[in-house]
Amino acid sequence: MAEYPQLHSIPGGRDLESASSTGADSAAEPAAESAPRPQRDVLRPVPSRPDRPRESRAAREPLWREVLGERLRELRRDHGETLTETAGRAGISPQYLSEIERGRKEPSSEMIAALAGALGTTLGELTAEIAADLLRVTRLAPVRPLAARPPFGPTMLARAA
Repeated sequence: MAEYPQLHSIPGGRDLESASSTGADSAAEPAAESAPRPQRDVLRPVPSRPDRPRESRAAREPLWREVLGERLRELRRDHGETLTETAGRAGISPQYLSEIERGRKEPSSEMIAALAGALGTTLGELTAEIAADLLRVTRLAPVRPLAARPPFGPTMLARAA
């Protein structure tokens, strides 16, 4: 039988007494008698790059799917429709439309075209509006300079010749 390293508890973890009194852990996890497992509150995720500060949401350029979602929600609300009404005409579930509007899902071009049609616009018009929104946001956001990289590939071969 393998030996496991001794793990130490890190302050600020889950309170074991309150979790065991609710019965949450015992009901959710099957009993494993073959090997001891470490406690869940002992392990903590380690940041992959602790030396780099995380960018705030406002400081970074938004993703296309986020701007798409905001624009779709704005169009839907301008029409005075519910998620269910718009989703029904587009042929998708209201839950999926909600995730698209929140920027959580990146729908296919066919799905975007169906949503555009359901909202009384075309794919081209919707895409142009999203592009304008992105340009407006990126002009306001601070621009980070690109890191200098040494030349490689065809550029390096041309310099070597």
